[in-house]
Amino acid sequence: MVATATPPTQVKRFPGEVAGSETMIINMGPQHPSTHGVLRLVLELDGEVVVKCTPHVGYVHTGIEKTCESKTYWKMLPLTDRIDYTAPLANNLAAVLAVEQILGCEVPPRAQAIRVLMSELTRIASHQIWLGTHALDLGGITVFFYAFRDREKILDLFEMASGVRLMTTYFRIGGLREDLPDGWIEQCRAFIPTMPAAIDEYESLLTENEIFMERTQGIGVLTKQDAIDLGVSGPSIRGSGVEWDLRKSNPYSGYEQYDFLIPVGDTGDVYDRYLVRMAEMRQSLRIVEQCLDGLPGGPVMVNDRKISLPPRAELKTSMESVIHHFKLVTEGIIPPRGEAYACIESPKGMYGCYIVSDGTNMPRRVHFRTPSFVNLQAFPKLMEGKLVADAVAIIGSIDIVLGEVDR
Repeated sequence: MVATATPPTQVKRFPGEVAGSETMIINMGPQHPSTHGVLRLVLELDGEVVVKCTPHVGYVHTGIEKTCESKTYWKMLPLTDRIDYTAPLANNLAAVLAVEQILGCEVPPRAQAIRVLMSELTRIASHQIWLGTHALDLGGITVFFYAFRDREKILDLFEMASGVRLMTTYFRIGGLREDLPDGWIEQCRAFIPTMPAAIDEYESLLTENEIFMERTQGIGVLTKQDAIDLGVSGPSIRGSGVEWDLRKSNPYSGYEQYDFLIPVGDTGDVYDRYLVRMAEMRQSLRIVEQCLDGLPGGPVMVNDRKISLPPRAELKTSMESVIHHFKLVTEGIIPPRGEAYACIESPKGMYGCYIVSDGTNMPRRVHFRTPSFVNLQAFPKLMEGKLVADAVAIIGSIDIVLGEVDR
């Protein structure tokens, strides 16, 4: 008989358990209500403590950047709304500023002021989505309803100005789609006084809530130096005590004319990032009020027939204007050869748009520098040594949108 070796005893392990280790690897997401989109986190756990966290992205890749390269400059703009769908006007602004740099056109003062006004309303609405979902993740159901209740009033203003509540595409290369309609300013002025009390209401439910403080204070601490080294921006870096805001350091669209403060935190934890965003909503209200008080008159579109359509009055009297109108609609704008990079302070941080023009009516190259993608790389650092339950609080505090991450 041929001798056979007795096989070694097989040790049964739990799925995901690492051989020769006391740790286990599990997936959190991509189908998980608290990852704010299809984000997959690979967590290595020692019991309930996270030893290592690796984010995996790419599950909702839309190819928006490459699609923009096959569209005319006008037709590219609606695609930008979908990148950060909680703040579409911020996406519009970065794109139009980049194209305007290549064209070398000067946007009228009224259009500049309305852009700032709309951008700050967008910031408030975006923070309200963040606040409602972040509180919901931690069990604060009431805050979710309150935040979305008040956000509806801002969406009413967007709909009144553009005809669309969410994907507004209100900004245009060279200015705006059209001026604010009759009654819009009055409705906006009626909205502003209601918001300070609404923000007070949010804070009365969360700021001194013992459960909320227990879940957020000392959790996900991002030091000032780590925030700088990792390229974090927006409320996430300001929560770590870095007073950096592009509206102040590199003003655009006339932001240097407005008086507002830059809220910063002390320790850089989840709680500080919450406080910074709450304070930012109050500062945005200050800017909106200043925009309305100092709103200049005049046109809202640059007077350049290579960029803007002829007025409707001209179309009735001039066949040349009709032909020009048709040509602009079909072919779009044709910038000269060149490249440009425009960067703004979006609700989530530093949002940039890089465009290369080859002298045709479609961009040669389009790339977006989105804050959610960059800020997400801080997540593994924030999760080391924390509990699995803390992952929910930390993800919410970064305020990511997977449309920005997987553009």
